[in-house]
Amino acid sequence: MKITEINQLQQTKIQALEEDILVFKQQLDWFKRQLFGRKSEKQLFDKLGAQGSLFATDKAVVSIDTSTDIKAHKRKSNKQLNGDEVNDTGLRFDASVPTKVIDIPAPELQGDDAEHYEIIGYKETNRLAQQPGSYTILIYRRPIVRHKREQTVKTPSAPSNVLEGCYADVSLIAGLMVDKGVYHLPLYRQHQRMIDSGVHISRATLINWVQKGIELLRPIYQANLKSIINSQTLAMDEVPIKAGRKSKGKGKMKQTYFWPMFGDNNEIAFTWSSSRGFLHAQNQLEGFTGTLLTDGYAAYSKTVAKLNEKEKTVTHATCWVHARRYFDRALLIEPIAAQAAIDKIAQLYKNEKHIKDKITEVSDALAYRQKHSEPLVTEFFNWVYEQRQRTDLTPQNPLSKALNYVNERQVELKVFLSNPAVAMDTNHLERALRVIPMGRKNYLFCWSELGAEQLGILQSLLVTCRLQEINPYHYLVDVCNGLMKL
Repeated sequence: MKITEINQLQQTKIQALEEDILVFKQQLDWFKRQLFGRKSEKQLFDKLGAQGSLFATDKAVVSIDTSTDIKAHKRKSNKQLNGDEVNDTGLRFDASVPTKVIDIPAPELQGDDAEHYEIIGYKETNRLAQQPGSYTILIYRRPIVRHKREQTVKTPSAPSNVLEGCYADVSLIAGLMVDKGVYHLPLYRQHQRMIDSGVHISRATLINWVQKGIELLRPIYQANLKSIINSQTLAMDEVPIKAGRKSKGKGKMKQTYFWPMFGDNNEIAFTWSSSRGFLHAQNQLEGFTGTLLTDGYAAYSKTVAKLNEKEKTVTHATCWVHARRYFDRALLIEPIAAQAAIDKIAQLYKNEKHIKDKITEVSDALAYRQKHSEPLVTEFFNWVYEQRQRTDLTPQNPLSKALNYVNERQVELKVFLSNPAVAMDTNHLERALRVIPMGRKNYLFCWSELGAEQLGILQSLLVTCRLQEINPYHYLVDVCNGLMKL
Protein backbone atom coordinates (compact mmCIF):
# COMPACT_ATOMS: atom_id res chain seq x y z
CA MET A 1 0.00 0.00 0.00
CA LYS A 2 1.31 3.39 -0.97
CA ILE A 3 2.06 6.13 1.55
CA THR A 4 -0.59 8.40 0.00
CA GLU A 5 -3.24 5.69 0.36
CA ILE A 6 -2.23 5.17 3.99
CA ASN A 7 -2.47 8.91 4.64
CA GLN A 8 -5.91 9.06 3.03
CA LEU A 9 -7.07 6.09 5.11
CA GLN A 10 -5.79 7.71 8.29
CA GLN A 11 -7.43 11.00 7.34
CA THR A 12 -10.74 9.20 6.80
CA LYS A 13 -10.47 7.55 10.19
CA ILE A 14 -9.65 10.88 11.84
CA GLN A 15 -12.68 12.51 10.22
CA ALA A 16 -14.88 9.65 11.38
CA LEU A 17 -13.55 9.97 14.93
CA GLU A 18 -14.09 13.72 14.90
CA GLU A 19 -17.67 13.15 13.72
CA ASP A 20 -18.22 10.66 16.56
CA ILE A 21 -16.84 13.14 19.08
CA LEU A 22 -19.25 15.81 17.83
CA VAL A 23 -22.16 13.36 18.09
CA PHE A 24 -21.15 12.45 21.65
CA LYS A 25 -20.87 16.13 22.55
CA GLN A 26 -24.33 16.70 21.14
CA GLN A 27 -25.72 13.83 23.21
CA LEU A 28 -23.98 15.10 26.34
CA ASP A 29 -25.31 18.60 25.72
CA TRP A 30 -28.84 17.23 25.30
CA PHE A 31 -28.62 15.26 28.57
CA LYS A 32 -27.32 18.34 30.40
CA ARG A 33 -30.27 20.34 29.11
CA GLN A 34 -32.67 17.67 30.32
CA LEU A 35 -31.13 17.76 33.80
CA PHE A 36 -30.22 21.41 34.29
CA GLY A 37 -31.49 23.42 31.33
CA ARG A 38 -34.80 24.92 30.33
CA LYS A 39 -37.41 22.47 29.08
CA SER A 40 -39.59 25.02 27.32
CA GLU A 41 -39.55 24.92 23.52
CA LYS A 42 -40.62 28.55 23.22
CA GLN A 43 -38.36 30.65 21.03
CA LEU A 44 -36.36 33.29 22.87
CA PHE A 45 -35.68 36.38 20.81
CA ASP A 46 -33.12 39.05 21.70
CA LYS A 47 -35.15 42.20 22.24
CA LEU A 48 -32.01 44.18 23.03
CA GLY A 49 -30.10 43.50 19.87
CA ALA A 50 -27.95 46.60 20.23
CA GLN A 51 -26.84 45.68 23.75
CA GLY A 52 -23.15 44.95 24.02
CA SER A 53 -21.48 42.16 25.91
CA LEU A 54 -21.43 42.46 29.67
CA PHE A 55 -17.78 41.53 29.70
CA ALA A 56 -16.72 43.49 26.61
CA THR A 57 -13.09 44.61 26.57
CA ASP A 58 -13.80 47.88 24.75
CA LYS A 59 -12.45 50.94 26.49
CA ALA A 60 -15.50 52.94 25.49
CA VAL A 61 -17.68 53.69 28.46
CA VAL A 62 -21.43 53.57 28.02
CA SER A 63 -23.31 56.06 30.14
CA ILE A 64 -26.40 54.54 31.74
CA ASP A 65 -28.94 56.57 33.64
CA THR A 66 -29.70 54.52 36.78
CA SER A 67 -31.97 57.07 38.42
CA THR A 68 -35.68 56.33 38.68
CA ASP A 69 -38.54 58.41 39.95
CA ILE A 70 -40.40 56.64 42.73
CA LYS A 71 -43.42 58.14 44.41
CA ALA A 72 -43.47 58.17 48.17
CA HIS A 73 -44.31 54.71 49.59
CA LYS A 74 -45.31 53.43 46.12
CA ARG A 75 -43.29 51.30 43.77
CA LYS A 76 -44.67 50.18 40.42
CA SER A 77 -44.23 46.52 39.61
CA ASN A 78 -43.92 44.96 36.16
CA LYS A 79 -45.83 41.88 37.33
CA GLN A 80 -49.23 41.50 35.72
CA LEU A 81 -51.94 40.77 38.31
CA ASN A 82 -55.02 38.75 37.47
CA GLY A 83 -57.13 39.80 40.46
CA ASP A 84 -56.82 36.59 42.50
CA GLU A 85 -53.70 37.43 44.49
CA VAL A 86 -53.35 37.88 48.23
CA ASN A 87 -52.50 41.51 48.85
CA ASP A 88 -52.61 44.16 51.58
CA THR A 89 -56.33 44.78 51.13
CA GLY A 90 -57.33 41.27 52.15
CA LEU A 91 -57.72 37.68 51.04
CA ARG A 92 -59.80 37.03 47.94
CA PHE A 93 -62.02 33.96 47.78
CA ASP A 94 -65.36 32.90 46.37
CA ALA A 95 -68.61 32.15 48.17
CA SER A 96 -67.98 28.39 48.29
CA VAL A 97 -65.22 28.77 50.90
CA PRO A 98 -66.55 28.41 54.48
CA THR A 99 -65.81 31.29 56.84
CA LYS A 100 -65.62 31.58 60.59
CA VAL A 101 -65.97 34.96 62.34
CA ILE A 102 -63.84 35.41 65.45
CA ASP A 103 -64.74 38.47 67.53
CA ILE A 104 -61.83 40.21 69.19
CA PRO A 105 -62.93 41.98 72.42
CA ALA A 106 -61.94 45.60 72.90
CA PRO A 107 -60.31 46.29 76.30
CA GLU A 108 -62.00 49.71 76.37
CA LEU A 109 -65.45 48.06 76.54
CA GLN A 110 -64.52 46.25 79.72
CA GLY A 111 -63.80 48.08 82.92
CA ASP A 112 -64.88 51.17 84.81
CA ASP A 113 -64.79 53.49 81.77
CA ALA A 114 -66.74 51.16 79.44
CA GLU A 115 -69.77 53.41 79.48
CA HIS A 116 -67.74 56.14 77.81
CA TYR A 117 -67.15 53.97 74.66
CA GLU A 118 -69.42 52.69 71.93
CA ILE A 119 -68.90 50.53 68.81
CA ILE A 120 -69.17 52.58 65.63
CA GLY A 121 -67.99 49.92 63.18
CA TYR A 122 -65.70 46.97 62.59
CA LYS A 123 -62.41 46.34 60.83
CA GLU A 124 -61.79 42.88 59.43
CA THR A 125 -58.54 41.02 58.85
CA ASN A 126 -58.72 37.87 56.71
CA ARG A 127 -56.39 34.92 57.20
CA LEU A 128 -56.43 31.61 55.36
CA ALA A 129 -56.50 28.62 57.73
CA GLN A 130 -56.32 24.87 57.23
CA GLN A 131 -57.61 21.89 59.16
CA PRO A 132 -55.62 18.64 58.89
CA GLY A 133 -57.55 15.79 57.24
CA SER A 134 -61.09 16.93 57.91
CA TYR A 135 -63.35 13.87 58.16
CA THR A 136 -66.90 13.70 59.52
CA ILE A 137 -68.88 10.71 60.77
CA LEU A 138 -72.46 10.94 59.49
CA ILE A 139 -74.77 9.36 62.05
CA TYR A 140 -78.20 8.65 60.57
CA ARG A 141 -80.34 8.27 63.68
CA ARG A 142 -83.64 6.60 62.80
CA PRO A 143 -86.49 6.47 65.27
CA ILE A 144 -88.02 3.13 66.18
CA VAL A 145 -91.78 3.65 66.09
CA ARG A 146 -94.25 1.34 67.82
CA HIS A 147 -97.94 1.24 67.06
CA LYS A 148 -99.68 1.44 70.40
CA ARG A 149 -102.74 -0.60 69.47
CA GLU A 150 -101.26 -3.17 67.06
CA GLN A 151 -97.99 -3.40 68.96
CA THR A 152 -95.96 -3.35 65.70
CA VAL A 153 -92.54 -1.76 65.37
CA LYS A 154 -91.27 0.12 62.33
CA THR A 155 -88.02 1.93 61.52
CA PRO A 156 -87.40 4.17 58.49
CA SER A 157 -84.73 2.77 56.18
CA ALA A 158 -81.32 4.37 56.02
CA PRO A 159 -80.51 6.51 52.97
CA SER A 160 -79.29 4.45 50.03
CA ASN A 161 -75.57 4.38 49.30
CA VAL A 162 -73.75 4.23 46.01
CA LEU A 163 -71.98 1.02 47.08
CA GLU A 164 -74.38 -1.43 48.72
CA GLY A 165 -73.30 -2.47 52.20
CA CYS A 166 -70.48 0.06 52.22
CA TYR A 167 -70.05 2.49 55.12
CA ALA A 168 -68.24 5.06 52.97
CA ASP A 169 -70.25 8.10 51.94
CA VAL A 170 -70.31 9.28 48.32
CA SER A 171 -68.24 12.30 49.30
CA LEU A 172 -65.44 10.09 50.65
CA ILE A 173 -65.30 7.82 47.59
CA ALA A 174 -65.19 10.85 45.30
CA GLY A 175 -62.51 12.43 47.49
CA LEU A 176 -60.33 9.31 47.37
CA MET A 177 -60.50 9.22 43.58
CA VAL A 178 -59.85 12.95 43.15
CA ASP A 179 -56.90 12.90 45.57
CA LYS A 180 -55.36 10.03 43.62
CA GLY A 181 -56.14 11.19 40.09
CA VAL A 182 -55.95 14.98 40.31
CA TYR A 183 -53.50 15.55 43.15
CA HIS A 184 -51.53 12.30 42.60
CA LEU A 185 -51.77 11.24 46.24
CA PRO A 186 -51.28 7.45 46.49
CA LEU A 187 -53.76 5.52 48.61
CA TYR A 188 -51.14 4.60 51.19
CA ARG A 189 -50.58 8.31 51.87
CA GLN A 190 -54.31 8.92 52.09
CA HIS A 191 -54.47 5.96 54.47
CA GLN A 192 -51.79 7.53 56.65
CA ARG A 193 -53.64 10.85 56.65
CA MET A 194 -56.80 9.09 57.86
CA ILE A 195 -54.90 7.45 60.70
CA ASP A 196 -53.44 10.80 61.71
CA SER A 197 -56.99 12.19 61.75
CA GLY A 198 -58.20 9.40 64.04
CA VAL A 199 -59.97 7.27 61.39
CA HIS A 200 -58.77 3.66 61.31
CA ILE A 201 -59.59 1.82 58.08
CA SER A 202 -57.45 -0.82 56.41
CA ARG A 203 -55.64 0.06 53.22
CA ALA A 204 -57.23 -2.92 51.46
CA THR A 205 -60.65 -1.43 52.21
CA LEU A 206 -59.66 1.87 50.58
CA ILE A 207 -58.41 0.02 47.50
CA ASN A 208 -61.67 -1.92 47.31
CA TRP A 209 -63.76 1.26 47.54
CA VAL A 210 -61.78 3.02 44.81
CA GLN A 211 -61.91 0.01 42.48
CA LYS A 212 -65.67 -0.35 42.87
CA GLY A 213 -66.14 3.38 42.44
CA ILE A 214 -64.17 3.36 39.17
CA GLU A 215 -66.16 0.42 37.86
CA LEU A 216 -69.31 2.50 38.34
CA LEU A 217 -67.74 5.09 36.03
CA ARG A 218 -66.88 2.60 33.27
CA PRO A 219 -70.11 3.16 31.24
CA ILE A 220 -69.44 6.92 31.23
CA TYR A 221 -65.87 6.28 30.10
CA GLN A 222 -67.10 4.06 27.27
CA ALA A 223 -69.55 6.74 26.14
CA ASN A 224 -66.73 9.29 26.29
CA LEU A 225 -64.52 7.03 24.19
CA LYS A 226 -67.29 6.56 21.62
CA SER A 227 -67.73 10.33 21.37
CA ILE A 228 -64.00 10.75 20.72
CA ILE A 229 -63.98 8.09 17.99
CA ASN A 230 -66.75 10.05 16.25
CA SER A 231 -64.52 13.14 16.05
CA GLN A 232 -63.43 14.55 12.71
CA THR A 233 -59.93 15.26 14.02
CA LEU A 234 -58.39 12.95 16.62
CA ALA A 235 -54.97 13.28 18.27
CA MET A 236 -53.27 10.16 19.64
CA ASP A 237 -50.09 9.44 21.58
CA GLU A 238 -48.66 6.86 23.96
CA VAL A 239 -47.14 7.17 27.44
CA PRO A 240 -45.47 4.37 29.46
CA ILE A 241 -46.66 3.05 32.82
CA LYS A 242 -45.29 0.13 34.86
CA ALA A 243 -48.10 -2.29 35.65
CA GLY A 244 -48.18 -5.91 36.82
CA ARG A 245 -45.32 -8.15 37.82
CA LYS A 246 -43.23 -10.15 35.40
CA SER A 247 -43.42 -13.92 35.67
CA LYS A 248 -39.62 -14.04 35.59
CA GLY A 249 -37.53 -11.66 37.64
CA LYS A 250 -38.32 -10.97 41.27
CA GLY A 251 -39.74 -7.52 41.88
CA LYS A 252 -39.67 -6.46 38.22
CA MET A 253 -42.71 -4.75 36.73
CA LYS A 254 -44.04 -4.98 33.19
CA GLN A 255 -43.72 -2.03 30.85
CA THR A 256 -47.19 -1.16 29.60
CA TYR A 257 -48.66 1.89 27.88
CA PHE A 258 -51.54 4.31 27.96
CA TRP A 259 -52.74 5.42 24.54
CA PRO A 260 -54.55 8.75 25.16
CA MET A 261 -56.89 10.05 22.47
CA PHE A 262 -58.05 13.66 22.25
CA GLY A 263 -61.29 14.47 20.43
CA ASP A 264 -62.96 17.50 18.88
CA ASN A 265 -65.02 18.40 21.95
CA ASN A 266 -62.11 18.75 24.40
CA GLU A 267 -62.49 15.16 25.56
CA ILE A 268 -59.73 12.69 26.32
CA ALA A 269 -59.69 8.94 26.89
CA PHE A 270 -56.73 6.98 28.25
CA THR A 271 -56.92 3.53 26.73
CA TRP A 272 -54.48 0.96 28.13
CA SER A 273 -52.45 -1.72 26.40
CA SER A 274 -49.78 -4.19 27.50
CA SER A 275 -47.63 -3.27 24.49
CA ARG A 276 -46.64 -0.40 22.21
CA GLY A 277 -47.53 -2.27 19.04
CA PHE A 278 -49.85 -0.88 16.38
CA LEU A 279 -52.55 -3.50 16.94
CA HIS A 280 -53.95 -1.66 19.95
CA ALA A 281 -54.18 1.61 18.01
CA GLN A 282 -55.82 -0.23 15.12
CA ASN A 283 -58.41 -1.83 17.40
CA GLN A 284 -59.22 1.44 19.15
CA LEU A 285 -59.57 3.38 15.89
CA GLU A 286 -61.83 0.81 14.24
CA GLY A 287 -64.68 2.77 12.70
CA PHE A 288 -62.91 6.13 12.89
CA THR A 289 -63.19 8.37 9.84
CA GLY A 290 -61.32 11.64 9.77
CA THR A 291 -57.83 12.99 10.40
CA LEU A 292 -55.49 11.28 12.85
CA LEU A 293 -52.88 13.66 14.29
CA THR A 294 -49.83 11.97 15.86
CA ASP A 295 -46.08 12.17 16.28
CA GLY A 296 -43.72 10.37 13.90
CA TYR A 297 -43.94 6.95 15.53
CA ALA A 298 -44.05 4.33 12.77
CA ALA A 299 -46.90 2.40 14.42
CA TYR A 300 -49.35 5.17 13.51
CA SER A 301 -48.41 5.07 9.82
CA LYS A 302 -48.92 1.31 9.87
CA THR A 303 -52.24 1.75 11.66
CA VAL A 304 -53.52 4.23 9.08
CA ALA A 305 -52.41 1.93 6.27
CA LYS A 306 -54.34 -0.98 7.82
CA LEU A 307 -57.46 1.15 8.34
CA ASN A 308 -57.34 2.34 4.73
CA GLU A 309 -56.93 -1.11 3.14
CA LYS A 310 -60.59 -1.39 2.12
CA GLU A 311 -61.46 2.27 1.78
CA LYS A 312 -59.45 5.39 2.45
CA THR A 313 -61.27 6.88 5.43
CA VAL A 314 -58.40 8.14 7.60
CA THR A 315 -55.97 10.95 6.79
CA HIS A 316 -52.71 10.93 8.68
CA ALA A 317 -51.23 14.23 9.94
CA THR A 318 -48.02 14.56 11.93
CA CYS A 319 -46.73 17.04 14.48
CA TRP A 320 -44.43 19.95 13.59
CA VAL A 321 -43.13 20.24 17.16
CA HIS A 322 -41.68 16.73 17.01
CA ALA A 323 -40.00 17.67 13.72
CA ARG A 324 -38.60 20.81 15.30
CA ARG A 325 -37.09 18.80 18.17
CA TYR A 326 -34.86 16.90 15.76
CA PHE A 327 -33.36 20.17 14.51
CA ASP A 328 -33.03 21.38 18.08
CA ARG A 329 -30.82 18.37 18.84
CA ALA A 330 -28.60 19.26 15.88
CA LEU A 331 -27.86 22.80 17.08
CA LEU A 332 -24.49 21.91 18.61
CA ILE A 333 -23.02 20.26 15.51
CA GLU A 334 -24.83 22.24 12.77
CA PRO A 335 -25.80 25.52 14.45
CA ILE A 336 -26.41 27.54 11.26
CA ALA A 337 -28.47 25.00 9.34
CA ALA A 338 -30.40 23.78 12.39
CA GLN A 339 -31.23 27.33 13.48
CA ALA A 340 -32.38 28.15 9.96
CA ALA A 341 -34.87 25.27 10.10
CA ILE A 342 -36.08 26.31 13.56
CA ASP A 343 -36.59 29.89 12.36
CA LYS A 344 -38.63 28.71 9.37
CA ILE A 345 -40.88 26.65 11.63
CA ALA A 346 -41.20 29.62 13.99
CA GLN A 347 -42.63 31.67 11.12
CA LEU A 348 -45.37 29.08 10.69
CA TYR A 349 -46.26 29.39 14.35
CA LYS A 350 -46.45 33.16 14.06
CA ASN A 351 -49.11 32.64 11.41
CA GLU A 352 -50.95 30.22 13.71
CA LYS A 353 -50.89 32.79 16.51
CA HIS A 354 -52.40 35.38 14.18
CA ILE A 355 -55.17 32.93 13.27
CA LYS A 356 -55.85 32.18 16.92
CA ASP A 357 -55.95 35.84 17.98
CA LYS A 358 -57.56 37.54 15.00
CA ILE A 359 -59.56 35.03 12.90
CA THR A 360 -62.79 33.38 13.96
CA GLU A 361 -64.25 31.99 10.71
CA VAL A 362 -63.04 28.57 9.56
CA SER A 363 -62.97 29.60 5.90
CA ASP A 364 -60.84 32.65 6.73
CA ALA A 365 -58.39 30.51 8.68
CA LEU A 366 -58.02 28.13 5.73
CA ALA A 367 -57.47 31.03 3.34
CA TYR A 368 -54.86 32.58 5.62
CA ARG A 369 -52.95 29.30 5.92
CA GLN A 370 -52.92 28.79 2.16
CA LYS A 371 -51.83 32.35 1.49
CA HIS A 372 -49.17 32.78 4.18
CA SER A 373 -48.17 29.34 5.51
CA GLU A 374 -48.21 27.24 2.32
CA PRO A 375 -45.39 29.24 0.64
CA LEU A 376 -43.33 28.90 3.84
CA VAL A 377 -43.86 25.14 3.90
CA THR A 378 -42.87 24.87 0.22
CA GLU A 379 -39.76 26.94 0.88
CA PHE A 380 -38.94 24.80 3.92
CA PHE A 381 -39.05 21.50 2.02
CA ASN A 382 -37.05 22.99 -0.88
CA TRP A 383 -34.44 23.93 1.70
CA VAL A 384 -34.58 20.38 3.11
CA TYR A 385 -33.93 18.99 -0.37
CA GLU A 386 -30.91 21.27 -0.84
CA GLN A 387 -29.46 20.33 2.53
CA ARG A 388 -29.81 16.62 1.80
CA GLN A 389 -27.56 17.06 -1.24
CA ARG A 390 -24.63 18.03 0.97
CA THR A 391 -21.78 15.57 0.75
CA ASP A 392 -20.32 16.44 4.14
CA LEU A 393 -23.31 15.14 6.11
CA THR A 394 -22.84 11.64 7.49
CA PRO A 395 -25.76 9.39 8.51
CA GLN A 396 -24.76 9.79 12.17
CA ASN A 397 -25.05 13.57 11.99
CA PRO A 398 -28.15 14.77 13.93
CA LEU A 399 -28.95 17.16 11.08
CA SER A 400 -29.11 14.22 8.66
CA LYS A 401 -31.57 12.49 10.96
CA ALA A 402 -33.68 15.64 11.20
CA LEU A 403 -33.70 16.13 7.42
CA ASN A 404 -34.63 12.50 6.80
CA TYR A 405 -37.38 12.68 9.45
CA VAL A 406 -39.20 15.62 7.84
CA ASN A 407 -38.53 14.43 4.30
CA GLU A 408 -40.21 11.07 4.99
CA ARG A 409 -43.26 12.86 6.40
CA GLN A 410 -43.81 15.63 3.88
CA VAL A 411 -47.36 14.60 3.07
CA GLU A 412 -48.38 14.24 6.73
CA LEU A 413 -46.79 17.56 7.72
CA LYS A 414 -48.72 19.41 4.99
CA VAL A 415 -52.18 18.16 6.00
CA PHE A 416 -52.88 21.18 8.21
CA LEU A 417 -52.67 23.47 5.16
CA SER A 418 -55.83 21.98 3.63
CA ASN A 419 -57.80 21.37 6.82
CA PRO A 420 -58.28 24.30 9.22
CA ALA A 421 -59.53 21.96 11.96
CA VAL A 422 -56.15 20.20 12.13
CA ALA A 423 -53.60 21.66 14.56
CA MET A 424 -49.93 21.92 13.66
CA ASP A 425 -48.88 19.85 16.64
CA THR A 426 -50.05 17.55 19.42
CA ASN A 427 -49.22 19.99 22.21
CA HIS A 428 -52.83 20.04 23.42
CA LEU A 429 -52.68 16.28 23.88
CA GLU A 430 -49.26 16.35 25.55
CA ARG A 431 -50.51 18.91 28.06
CA ALA A 432 -53.52 16.71 28.87
CA LEU A 433 -51.54 13.48 29.27
CA ARG A 434 -49.08 15.12 31.65
CA VAL A 435 -51.09 13.72 34.56
CA ILE A 436 -49.62 10.27 33.88
CA PRO A 437 -45.91 11.14 34.30
CA MET A 438 -46.77 13.46 37.19
CA GLY A 439 -48.65 10.68 38.95
CA ARG A 440 -45.92 8.19 38.08
CA LYS A 441 -43.46 10.22 40.15
CA ASN A 442 -45.64 9.59 43.19
CA TYR A 443 -47.08 6.08 42.92
CA LEU A 444 -44.28 4.82 40.59
CA PHE A 445 -46.32 1.93 39.14
CA CYS A 446 -49.67 0.13 39.17
CA TRP A 447 -49.63 -3.09 41.14
CA SER A 448 -51.80 -4.92 38.60
CA GLU A 449 -52.77 -4.53 34.96
CA LEU A 450 -56.40 -4.13 36.01
CA GLY A 451 -55.31 -1.26 38.24
CA ALA A 452 -53.65 0.44 35.27
CA GLU A 453 -56.79 0.04 33.17
CA GLN A 454 -58.93 1.48 35.96
CA LEU A 455 -56.51 4.37 36.42
CA GLY A 456 -56.97 5.16 32.72
CA ILE A 457 -60.76 5.21 33.18
CA LEU A 458 -60.47 7.56 36.16
CA GLN A 459 -58.00 9.93 34.49
CA SER A 460 -60.13 10.05 31.34
CA LEU A 461 -63.03 11.58 33.25
CA LEU A 462 -60.97 13.76 35.60
CA VAL A 463 -58.85 15.32 32.83
CA THR A 464 -61.94 15.84 30.68
CA CYS A 465 -63.50 17.69 33.62
CA ARG A 466 -60.48 19.99 33.73
CA LEU A 467 -60.68 20.58 29.99
CA GLN A 468 -64.36 21.45 30.35
CA GLU A 469 -63.62 23.69 33.37
CA ILE A 470 -65.73 21.48 35.66
CA ASN A 471 -64.77 20.80 39.26
CA PRO A 472 -63.80 17.07 39.24
CA TYR A 473 -64.91 16.48 42.84
CA HIS A 474 -68.33 18.02 42.31
CA TYR A 475 -68.69 16.02 39.08
CA LEU A 476 -67.96 12.67 40.76
CA VAL A 477 -70.29 13.44 43.66
CA ASP A 478 -73.10 14.36 41.25
CA VAL A 479 -72.51 11.24 39.14
CA CYS A 480 -72.48 8.92 42.15
CA ASN A 481 -75.62 10.55 43.58
CA GLY A 482 -77.27 10.10 40.20
CA LEU A 483 -76.36 6.41 40.16
CA MET A 484 -78.13 5.92 43.49
CA LYS A 485 -81.38 7.16 41.92
CA LEU A 486 -81.27 4.63 39.04
